[in-house]
Amino acid sequence: MTSTSRIFLARLAGHAVFDPAGDQVGKLRDVVVTLRGAGSRPRVLGLVVEILGRRRVFLPMTRVTSLEGGQVITTGLLNLRRFEQRSTETLVFGELFDRRVHLPADGKEAAVYDVAMAEDRRHDWYLSAVALRERGKGLRRRGHSVVVEWADVADLSGEQPDQGATHLLATMDTMRPADLANALRDLPIQRRTQIAAELDDERLADVLEEMPEAAQVEILGTLDPERAADVLEEMSADDAADVIAELPTATAEALLALMEPDEAEDVRRLMVYEEGTAGGLMTSDAVILPPDATLAEALALIRDPELSPSLAANVYVCRPPLETPTGRFLGVAHFQHLLREPPSSLVGSIAVNDIEWPRPETTLPELARILAAYNLVACPVVDDSNHLVGAVTVDDLLDEMLPEGWRDEDRRTEDDLDVHPAEGHEEAS
Repeated sequence: MTSTSRIFLARLAGHAVFDPAGDQVGKLRDVVVTLRGAGSRPRVLGLVVEILGRRRVFLPMTRVTSLEGGQVITTGLLNLRRFEQRSTETLVFGELFDRRVHLPADGKEAAVYDVAMAEDRRHDWYLSAVALRERGKGLRRRGHSVVVEWADVADLSGEQPDQGATHLLATMDTMRPADLANALRDLPIQRRTQIAAELDDERLADVLEEMPEAAQVEILGTLDPERAADVLEEMSADDAADVIAELPTATAEALLALMEPDEAEDVRRLMVYEEGTAGGLMTSDAVILPPDATLAEALALIRDPELSPSLAANVYVCRPPLETPTGRFLGVAHFQHLLREPPSSLVGSIAVNDIEWPRPETTLPELARILAAYNLVACPVVDDSNHLVGAVTVDDLLDEMLPEGWRDEDRRTEDDLDVHPAEGHEEAS
């Protein structure tokens, strides 16, 4: 490996990992170290790299050929077994960032916001320094920062109940909700709880929607009931209904009572439909307009960045009332059709209603056939009286039809993957 000076690790978070040919093989998500006893410097074992499909694998430091210029370059050999942290290992980003320690000079309390590593003469990597920030006082937003040698700081091992997650979340700020959810699942339960407490309601709701229901229940159970209700309100109604259905009846009713009445009503209505049906899968958050609305109004609504791409694909045209269940359903206007006609045109004039749309009791295989047959990314769900009761999106359908537990682990075996003959996690440790 090219000789290099001290490297602060926060700047590497999320950076691409390349093979010798310059092709990206993944992104750096964490650094694995072993914290030894007093007087022994912590050894850097390797990197946690997220590769295609959000699988996280272990990359030993012996396979890293360069860390210059903020780029991580490997020999090109990866063992594609999923990374599993050992009890003797510590994740730098996940577990050390935000840890509270005392400054060696004056004993004041500070928090870890970065960690540096260095390479010795034997080409072994070790943690060499810690960047600390004092707690701010009064109106100061941030306290004094200082970099100290690793050996001069105590309190860097063991669990810390009120560690916080401010600096860790700064390294995760640009991560997509699905990637952040994946990162949280790899952390100890206590650390997940601390991070959830620091996320704002909207961000936490987005992350929970990307987690298995068991993990959703676990995290919601650590929140104050009022905050849990606020987070549920930020989730899409169908996702909120799914997670509430997993809770004990008394807990579910208590949370529904704390939610805004309109939000709670949407969730209650979705909970009456059976699993494995269009009704059990649909959302009430569709874009609905009356037939006399203009295309300009429709385009303005689907530009909302809070809408998922699949929900923004269609405008559903209905007679009032426009809240599900609506008045008579008139048809669907796809966003491409909206772009082809004059903005002053009325959505009622381009609405399409020549398909036998699914009913709430429609099974998921039947629903999949409708979406596939007509090349749809979303479609309406209507009742026997031709009222719109919700919409189903292809991403939610895939989520439901994939093998159970697909979010928890990569279900592919190593025989399904191109596993290179690199050393395993066991050998590197």
